[in-house]
Amino acid sequence: MWKVFELYALISIVSWGIAMVLLAFRTPIVARISDALVLLGIISLSFFIVKLWMYLDRPPLRTLGETRLWYSLFISCIGYVLYKRWNYRLFLAYALLMALVFMIINYAKPDIHDKALMPALQSVWFVPHVIVYIVSYAFLGFSCLLGIIGLYQVRKGIDTKQVLGIAENIIYIGFGFLTLGLLFGALWAKEAWGHYWTWDPKETWALLTWGVYIVYMHLSLQNRKSPRYYLWFITLSFTILLIAWFGINYLPAAQMSVHVYSN
Repeated sequence: MWKVFELYALISIVSWGIAMVLLAFRTPIVARISDALVLLGIISLSFFIVKLWMYLDRPPLRTLGETRLWYSLFISCIGYVLYKRWNYRLFLAYALLMALVFMIINYAKPDIHDKALMPALQSVWFVPHVIVYIVSYAFLGFSCLLGIIGLYQVRKGIDTKQVLGIAENIIYIGFGFLTLGLLFGALWAKEAWGHYWTWDPKETWALLTWGVYIVYMHLSLQNRKSPRYYLWFITLSFTILLIAWFGINYLPAAQMSVHVYSN
């Protein structure tokens, strides 16, 4: 199966790499070629995920490497849609760069695919829980990108109204998926362990992340702070999210958690 991944990964990596270079050019024909290459990479990765699902006879969402495949797929799709919506080439460049990084990591560090799936992960809520969380992470990653761009604009004395407006729209979408992930996770926990909430370290950080974005949206609606304040809040919020996704895995208290991915 790994040799098959090498083929599909190579198609995606090469396609996205060339598409990133072509983003530097503004002619219509080059833009169409770039679009085609982005879609080719997405289709190639999608085919591999489907083949992997069929080969494993389970959702490929158990290990960190498998979730990197999904993140590469979703961030490239979302980046392409956001690029088309706001004609912001940096969205697509960032999306393709992140997808390439995750694909190259998987290429350099092959996963050991185990067909076995522990009983707790066989719940009908497991797949939607993980997928909507990955989608939310992708959306909120774009908001962080805009936060960093906005901070640069503040430093240069450039108006940040447009960047903040786009960032807030993306945060609302990402927060919606984040909320769904939290709800699906509670339903999964109830079915698997008999409790909606267990204060597992991963669950606690997920709730903290959700609360941080709630606070941001509340403050942004009041609109009493300077743009710099909101831009820093957006950037730091995503940092907390990354801790919940990756950092919590390395805490001793989290080692027995079912939410910690295998490497």
